[in-house]
Amino acid sequence: MAPIDYIPRTREMYPGYLAYRWVVSEDAPWTPLRRPVAESTVALVTSGGVHMADQEPFHIRDDTSLREIPRDAPVSDMRVRHFGYLTDDARADPNCVFPIERMRELAAEGVIGDLWDPAYSFMGGIYSVRRVTDELCPDLIGRLSAGRVDLLFLVPA
Repeated sequence: MAPIDYIPRTREMYPGYLAYRWVVSEDAPWTPLRRPVAESTVALVTSGGVHMADQEPFHIRDDTSLREIPRDAPVSDMRVRHFGYLTDDARADPNCVFPIERMRELAAEGVIGDLWDPAYSFMGGIYSVRRVTDELCPDLIGRLSAGRVDLLFLVPA
């Protein structure tokens, strides 16, 4: 299968809208690390559409919901649903887009201080910047702000 040419595809899917513009975030704040990585709590987040077998799968278009994945959840209980990439490899091994086992290893080896529980997944490919800004990001930030998360490791898919 050939790579997906997203700009023409977006124009086809939204024929009555203005041409797609890439989001530029020149005013994103820089937050320096407050403690060494080996002492930091790291939150794992993916846009790969990973969910637990007992959770509702993501909707195909503009789903801004989050799925909580317990940090000790068996990978065999994880599923993947996403429209924006071929999911065969991720279905065979969710670590491709959600490296939870690698993060557990880093915590066990002391490379990171701790892995935040739970990890989070959402469905990337959300076309509405407004919905990401107004719905998804505040929800994720609110959940992470409730605890002591020092770093966010985001795995885009």
